Amino acid sequence: MTYAGDLTPQRAWELLSTDECTVLVDCRTEAEWMWVGVPDLNPLGKQLVTVEWNTWPDGDVNEHFVEHLKEAGVPLDATVLFICRSGVRSRSAASAAVAAGWTDSHNVTEGFEGVLDEHGHRGNNGWRAAGLPWLQS
Repeated sequence: MTYAGDLTPQRAWELLSTDECTVLVDCRTEAEWMWVGVPDLNPLGKQLVTVEWNTWPDGDVNEHFVEHLKEAGVPLDATVLFICRSGVRSRSAASAAVAAGWTDSHNVTEGFEGVLDEHGHRGNNGWRAAGLPWLQS
């Protein structure tokens, strides 16, 4: 593992709730943020950071990912939690962040929508299924 570790959505919420320096970065695409929804950190007085790992609409890895994290103001000494749809892209994002100096970077397992079930559907686990706050535009 090239990042600090995996956290469940519930543990991610606990960290965000108890540590003012913990940051949540949603690394899905702009389309997912707009059409599927995003974690809502307003109850904690925090802002969600959104930086695409893969760019929309082409799906290529965002070669400016690290630069965009810096531009978003994510401090190098912060605990950074990365979330995507299912916990796959966020692993890669957390690894890239560690390589760039964010050494306390974690992957939120199950992601926002959860992993596929035996029927190929999402929604049985993940941030939303855990009942954590979220918004949809």
